[in-house]
Amino acid sequence: MSEHAHVTSVKFYIFIGATLIALTFLTAGIAFVNLGPFNPVVALAIATLKALLVVLFFMHVKDTSERMVKVVIAGGIFFLLILLMLSLLDYTTRLLG
Repeated sequence: MSEHAHVTSVKFYIFIGATLIALTFLTAGIAFVNLGPFNPVVALAIATLKALLVVLFFMHVKDTSERMVKVVIAGGIFFLLILLMLSLLDYTTRLLG
């Protein structure tokens, strides 16, 4: 096995974990604030930030090869597009039928 040159401290992981907990409380708190049509936008933005923190630091994507990250992102976008196309196809057939 190859050894990793980058070692992250436990304090850093605790900081990231505390940030994730704080963002979770922020998401719960913002649900009680009336932002009109922007409530889901703000909630999804916070959820995206939390997912980004988890992927980058807890899944160690930050320290992997850039090529592998691009392949995984392309695959995720590909399957997201398939899901959206199938959902749109179902929606349009229900409109017409």
